[in-house]
Amino acid sequence: MTFSELIRSDKPVLVDFSAEWCGPCRMLAPILEEVKQKVGDRAVIYKLDVDRNPLIASSYQVMAVPTLIIFQNGKPVWRRSGLMSAAELVRTLESFMEPAKA
Repeated sequence: MTFSELIRSDKPVLVDFSAEWCGPCRMLAPILEEVKQKVGDRAVIYKLDVDRNPLIASSYQVMAVPTLIIFQNGKPVWRRSGLMSAAELVRTLESFMEPAKA
C-alpha cells in the first residue's frame, strides 16, 4: 500500500513524521501505542521516518520532528509539532471519527 492509498481512508489516519535520531520522537512512541490501544481500529496510526521518506515529508512541509498530521479522505485535517499527551491525542482523533455504532 502506498502512502497516498493509506491516507485516503475514510477513518482518520494519524501520521507521526519522525526520525530515529530524534529524542522527542522516541518519547512519543509509547504515547502513540497507548492511543492505538484506546482507539482500536476506529483510526489508523502510522509512523513515517522523514529520513527514509524525504519527498513525502517535504510535500507536507514537515520542517520539525515529531510532527503529527491527521488525514481524512487523503486531506490533512489537523497538524501539530512536538509532544502531546495520549489523552489529548485520543480526544483530537475522536473528533474526526464516526460515532461508535451501538
